[in-house]
Amino acid sequence: MSDTTNPGQTATAIAEGPVFTEQTWDLEYHHALGETASRFMQGLAEGKILGRRSVDGRVLVPARSYDDRTHSKTGEWVEVGNTGTIEMSTFVYEPFKGLPAPPYAIAYATLDGADTALVGYVRGVDLADQAAAIKAIAIGTPIVVRFAEEPTGTAADYWFELAQPVSE
Repeated sequence: MSDTTNPGQTATAIAEGPVFTEQTWDLEYHHALGETASRFMQGLAEGKILGRRSVDGRVLVPARSYDDRTHSKTGEWVEVGNTGTIEMSTFVYEPFKGLPAPPYAIAYATLDGADTALVGYVRGVDLADQAAAIKAIAIGTPIVVRFAEEPTGTAADYWFELAQPVSE
């Protein structure tokens, strides 16, 4: 097959099914959080989840300086509730440098009073039984935000737990 965009080169036909590649990422970085992210992180250290109101009235959590839809500056700071519902989740079974030892679960949850979802670790669910864990951490499952007794000023200062214990 001739490649018309690069004369003299031959294009490779795309195989049916998924195509895989292997990559290794090992990133360390240090950056200033800025005013909005700094205040959001301070809120975590105080046991609060803070958002900012957009020009159309939505409360964006985590707090953002600019609205992702309108590209307008956000305004008023809003403390949202510590309960909400899971919007999506995933389970991690492979180790990643700087993250907890697997297995662990991550979920996006929309908290009461927020219009966007916040990502967090999910604790208190046995991940050994994957089928049961998938049912327990399903879309729409109610959660509660918990905070570390001794905050470190990082996103590890909070996590989600199921609002109702998993029934046997």
